[in-house]
Amino acid sequence: MSSVRGYFHPKTATGESSIVPAPPWHYSGDVLTVEYRTDPERVRELLPHPLELAAEDPGAVALVWADWQSCSASRDELLDPVRAQYKETLAVVRCSYRGQVYSRCVYIWVDKDFAVVRGFHQGYPKKLGSVHQTRPHPFGPAPRIEAGARFGATLAAADRRLAQAVVTLRQPSPTGGFVNAHPMAHHRWLPSIEKGKGLALDELVESGTASFEAGQAWAGDADLELFDSPTEELARLAVREPIAAYYRQVGVVWDGGRLLESNTSGAE
Repeated sequence: MSSVRGYFHPKTATGESSIVPAPPWHYSGDVLTVEYRTDPERVRELLPHPLELAAEDPGAVALVWADWQSCSASRDELLDPVRAQYKETLAVVRCSYRGQVYSRCVYIWVDKDFAVVRGFHQGYPKKLGSVHQTRPHPFGPAPRIEAGARFGATLAAADRRLAQAVVTLRQPSPTGGFVNAHPMAHHRWLPSIEKGKGLALDELVESGTASFEAGQAWAGDADLELFDSPTEELARLAVREPIAAYYRQVGVVWDGGRLLESNTSGAE
């Protein structure tokens, strides 16, 4: 009897065709974060049971742009950059589970298929999109990492622009923001193959970094616009009040999560 290998589909005799390798997954990236406040009820409607609004600043949102290089433990992907490089934009809120504050990604768009699959495994609700952000560089007209530097960022999906921002750096910061600074509380959902059978997979999981390193964070302010779309709902998290914007270069490792609960969300 033959066997097939691979962390994800397609599974083959060698496993070399798997869309993603087994963790740990390593990431190096430039991260732009725009934090603002929205109507807390718009956050509440995105929190399935048993999650609740965070007790403090329940309407806080972080819209995060990231330009990544990622790889497996072998680091082979870094020498084949089409398998390593991708960009994403994610909307993050905070929530509470049994008295502990978590971050939660409620929307996210990426531009590579392997990033979509990794996200589904982790509980991120990833979709394909078009993501761009200004890259810093020490020469020429690109911005340096310094006071007054300006970065643009855009997000589009299904031929429609969903968000755009211009971030102006002001001064070094001890943090890169507070909304996306907690372990993630995500749901992993998979519908049953049989009609009317509900969810075959329904897990609430905790996920975080196995290791983290970062350069100096810079804080500033941002001009952020969100746009309506017939197929996306990001604009429901409308901007009520700006908080701050941040830029930081980071390196992280993800190597699994922890099951919190199963079969409790009531999701449809």
